[in-house]
Amino acid sequence: MGPMTPPDPNGPSTPSTRSYDPTAGVVECTSELIGIDTTNAGDDSGPGERKAAEYVAERLAAAGLEPTIVESRPGRANVLARWEGADPDLAPLLLHGHLDVVPAEADDWHFPPFAGEVDDGWVHGRGAIDMKDFDAMILSVVRARRAAGAAPRRPVVIAFTADEESGSGYGAHWLVDEHREWFADCTEAIGEVGGWSATVGDRRLYLIETGEKGLAWMRLSTRGAAGHGSMRHPDNAVTALAAAVSALGAYDWPVAPTPTMRVLLDTLAGLSGSDPAEPDAVLSHLGPAARMVAAGIRDSTNPSMLQAGYKVNVVPATASAQVDGRFLPGHDEEFVATVRRLVGPQVEVEFLTHQPALETSFDGDLVEAMTTALLAEDPDAGVAPYLMSGGTDAKAWNRLGIRCFGFTPLRLPPDLDFTALFHGVDERVPVDALQFGARTLDRLFDLA
Repeated sequence: MGPMTPPDPNGPSTPSTRSYDPTAGVVECTSELIGIDTTNAGDDSGPGERKAAEYVAERLAAAGLEPTIVESRPGRANVLARWEGADPDLAPLLLHGHLDVVPAEADDWHFPPFAGEVDDGWVHGRGAIDMKDFDAMILSVVRARRAAGAAPRRPVVIAFTADEESGSGYGAHWLVDEHREWFADCTEAIGEVGGWSATVGDRRLYLIETGEKGLAWMRLSTRGAAGHGSMRHPDNAVTALAAAVSALGAYDWPVAPTPTMRVLLDTLAGLSGSDPAEPDAVLSHLGPAARMVAAGIRDSTNPSMLQAGYKVNVVPATASAQVDGRFLPGHDEEFVATVRRLVGPQVEVEFLTHQPALETSFDGDLVEAMTTALLAEDPDAGVAPYLMSGGTDAKAWNRLGIRCFGFTPLRLPPDLDFTALFHGVDERVPVDALQFGARTLDRLFDLA
């Protein structure tokens, strides 16, 4: 577990010595970014990220940086900038946030998903926590520090990316392939889905992401004999597909905590008095957050799409399904073998996307800096690592040997079902959490 002792109150960027306000404009910026529809449905039918890229580039330029917009294809825009540090000999920190969001059906929402309405202490809309909140934190802190002449301790490479919600092919992976010179000297990176708080008993625990599961999006296909629906069909493609889908969906994947999750389990057991040998019971002390965090101790397969047939009395010759598979670090080969065993030899398994699992250790100067920055803003809290169930642009940066962490700091209300907001209805972020995040990120630039 990371340091639990609050830092020296006379250290860098304390409220008493800070001559600028890193939170200025963070709420407005989050709202305005949400108001730019960057829906990514995964089929190139959306508006793309160009307008949002122009928005962030204009604000970086207004702060005195020299941003570059690069498109992987028309409308699929990424923004790159470099911010020089006080010590140019230090390796740059990569600071990244994606600009695209998943779709939203307006009729399901209490507030319009692309209006960015601010109401009763919340900013509402698609992207509020995934991840236009962090994009706005970056912009507000950069603007405030540049205006005050407060350079970060080390150089910072800033990347606002396209297409993260569909595997990063037009964004981070394309940048690694086509513009890797921007990241050549980066050794560490921070991005989304970490640094947020969960409440355990009466204490907040901030979870820093140090790993994420591998991605295996699969298509299952079956073939059989087509014919009239009134006859016997022992070779029915739909029946075979249904059996395979049921087998994957019902399979109880074994618990296998990685080093990251063993640290978290020990930390939670110490806070809750529970038995670390009972991982699911220990993680339940995270409350609603256990829905996502508990997925980080086992592989998973969730059927999500089915396609078969065209008329009720016609047995089709083919049927297919898509399954969202996720596997833990070190489990890739075992996971694939298990999937093939469960579906059987008559079912074809095609990997539509297959990206590796990642994990780094919870130690080093950057971990100390993130911990210190969090505890400076919330001295009575704790800090621990976790392995995320989903995937991020970190999978692309990992190809360059960059050590990646999730660190979008948010101090959240104890009763907020935070993880349900990711890709969920009525996505929103507390105003005071945004301000906390901007202050914490500002501190990090002096420490990292």
